[in-house]
Amino acid sequence: MSFEATATPININWRDYYEMCKPNVVLLMLLTSLVGMFMAVPGMVPWPVLIWGNLGIAMAAGSAAAVNHVIDRRIDGQMGRTSNRPVAKGKVKPLHALIFAAVLAVVGLGILYVLVNPMTAWLTLASSIGYAFIYTGYLKRATPQNIVIGGLAGAMPPLLGWVAVTGTLDPNALLLVLIIYAWTPPHFWALAIHKRDEYAKVEIPMLPVTHGLEFTGLQILLYTVLLIISTMLPYIVGMSGFIYLVGVTLLNIRFLYWALRLYRGAYEKAAMKTFWYSIIYLMLLFVLLLLDHYFRI
Repeated sequence: MSFEATATPININWRDYYEMCKPNVVLLMLLTSLVGMFMAVPGMVPWPVLIWGNLGIAMAAGSAAAVNHVIDRRIDGQMGRTSNRPVAKGKVKPLHALIFAAVLAVVGLGILYVLVNPMTAWLTLASSIGYAFIYTGYLKRATPQNIVIGGLAGAMPPLLGWVAVTGTLDPNALLLVLIIYAWTPPHFWALAIHKRDEYAKVEIPMLPVTHGLEFTGLQILLYTVLLIISTMLPYIVGMSGFIYLVGVTLLNIRFLYWALRLYRGAYEKAAMKTFWYSIIYLMLLFVLLLLDHYFRI
């Protein structure tokens, strides 16, 4: 008698694991952490900090994103925007995704702790826990103010970059955090307006679902005003100069235009345009900070 062993092949597609890291989101975070690094010094950032700091921050962010995929797999599968995500689609098992996330976190935080400095590692860990577990695991399902309370975790990258270079907390770095923190609600609520029916379907209490479109439009406008005030602070305290002031003023005028469109009820026409503009807005704002830092007028 002979026995024939059979095994089910395991198909591992690196693209699925790459997608779990939310690379587009991580790239935007790295832009802000890079600018935080360069803003912290008058000249060039030391190459080891530049390379290892951003690598560690990126790996920790990717780890938190993978945990987000696991926790949100049920609702992701029911929403058009996220239904093809690897865990929601069944292409990656939750356990495998968590192992991947754990490896990324350990390696990324280890790099920061050993090759950069301990403070950066601890702050990055706090940011990752805030996003992956406090926001995704609890706040997202608990309150329509989820993005306001949990937004601090996503606003940390420029501070992480700054601390990676200096090893200390600085008020100017906190200004950069404040800008992203004020930017997050109008950015995300614009998307939530467009996807309100899907959020209602999966019982996620986003503001447009719980309080309606008019109230959400008002909140977007108010937070946009807060954002505009926040973006003026770098110039007011002497952190940035004329190039930044002119550029950010133009950016703010456009952001205010879209916020007013939503406030006046153009939900279907303006929601996604506001969302996409907000991404371009943040990218250009941080580029302006960097340009002004080295070409001060």
